[in-house]
Amino acid sequence: MRFDNHRVVITAAGRDFGRTLAIRFADLGAEVFLSARSLAAAERVRDEIRDRGHRRVHAYACDLTDPASIRDFASNVSRHTDHVDILINNGSRYLEGPDLQSVSDADVVDTIASGATGTVLTVKNFLPLLLNSDKPDVVTMVSACGTAGHHRSDAHDAFYAAKSAQAGFTEILSKRLRPKGVRVISLYPPDFDNADPLTEEWKSTSREAKDDLTAQSLVECIFFAVTQPRDCFIKAFHFEQV
Repeated sequence: MRFDNHRVVITAAGRDFGRTLAIRFADLGAEVFLSARSLAAAERVRDEIRDRGHRRVHAYACDLTDPASIRDFASNVSRHTDHVDILINNGSRYLEGPDLQSVSDADVVDTIASGATGTVLTVKNFLPLLLNSDKPDVVTMVSACGTAGHHRSDAHDAFYAAKSAQAGFTEILSKRLRPKGVRVISLYPPDFDNADPLTEEWKSTSREAKDDLTAQSLVECIFFAVTQPRDCFIKAFHFEQV
């Protein structure tokens, strides 16, 4: 499996699973356009990837709570390429705490803005580049918290709200973009283990039925979905929680 002819945009790639995605796509030949809230964080990951011999990687600042920052991100990418093949909506602030009163109003606004508004505006601003591709895919890391009736997370209510908004957005987006050839793929994982892809742990992590879901499996789900023939629209991946 190779992605030499793919141009991939990944939000919130300065750490954790976004960083994992950026490294793995680059390792398989993709040209990667990664963002993080701070430019320094994005550039650290860019440099890690370049140190592995991959030159086609670009770093940008993008604050998903700021519409102007999202527009600037898309505009800057468009200066490098006339199309994007895969947009991965990975960015969304996590907020912990099952007590509604336990966080500030600003935390609530920031969480919902990054996950809900940020996702909508990112797709909106990158859609022209996606429509220029002959294999456009929009991949969104939602969460089990975006599944109706889910209650097993200690995430704050505002995080549940943001993820439910993402779920509703991607559901209708899938219907409306299919006639244009754009596949919309959503993942609904519970909490999962994210081993560093640059360490031996990436290869040695146990992936048995008794184990928690791993980043390795999530990456492989994404790779599988975006490499299917264009008549295969895999709308969502739902995962059993241990």
